[in-house]
Amino acid sequence: MRLSTVTVRNELRAALWVDGELVDLQAIAAEIPSAARLAGSVRELLAAGPPAVNGLRAIAEHVRSSAPRATQLRDRGALIAAQDAVFAPAIPDPGVVLAAGLNYHAHLREMNTPVPALPYAFHKSVTALIGSGAAIVPPREHDQMVDWEGGFCAVIGRACYNVSADDALNYVGGYTLINDVSARDWVAAVFTSTGIMGPIAAWEENLLGKQFPTFCPLGPAIVTADEIPDPRDVRIQTRLNGTVVQDAHTSDLVFGVAELIAYYSRFYALRPGDVISTGSPSGVGFARDPKMFMRPGDVIEVESPAIGTLKNHIAP
Repeated sequence: MRLSTVTVRNELRAALWVDGELVDLQAIAAEIPSAARLAGSVRELLAAGPPAVNGLRAIAEHVRSSAPRATQLRDRGALIAAQDAVFAPAIPDPGVVLAAGLNYHAHLREMNTPVPALPYAFHKSVTALIGSGAAIVPPREHDQMVDWEGGFCAVIGRACYNVSADDALNYVGGYTLINDVSARDWVAAVFTSTGIMGPIAAWEENLLGKQFPTFCPLGPAIVTADEIPDPRDVRIQTRLNGTVVQDAHTSDLVFGVAELIAYYSRFYALRPGDVISTGSPSGVGFARDPKMFMRPGDVIEVESPAIGTLKNHIAP
């Protein structure tokens, strides 16, 4: 099943995708009493596990069962056309967004970086989250080197701590897409700093360039884990103004979803709704010759056939 968070009358609502439209689960509860228990947040739905997925399937079949019923639901606003939906971040309230760094072999080659022995990770600020359709707003002081980094993410569905790689996928509730937007003003120092503290300080400052408000588009949907049985078999593509700039497959990952969850869960008590990004494929603007960055008016899209298209524009 595909789930999104949409804004309806200034409220965040969980919505279920059915044949290209979105069912407002709160609005449909008046017609399907059993839907009332499924009208919480997307995070709560993922935490509820297989019983919630089964209930969502029943709702989808109810909507599909007759054309007059679908028309009535549209008239009542319970069935929303995708082009009319106002998307919030797919998970608007994660406890943490952990992003793996340096995790695609091809990206390591373009950045002239060795393959790491262990996963790297950094946080994306949860205050930077936006939904598909929202504007990415470059910071006024650092607006010349704003780069894209499309990514494939796992969303935790069951609380876990210190789990094995063999068991890790059992704790995944679903999968979504991220754009790890980055102001690259500080990247050069990462490669030129010397000594002990110099490179450490440069890396920390580089990470600050990823935390600006609006620098974490997430969505447009979360696909429940049963729809993607093998997260090592997912295609992801990023387009700038319709031109493909990243085109990758998760088989190129250094550390897959299971390995990342196993490693990070040694240190973090992960909870439902927490997001783990697998990192950026090759094709980032900073690695190009000449370098290429996003400008006001540009449109950036991150797409996976299994999940949908995360689309944002760059504001002045």
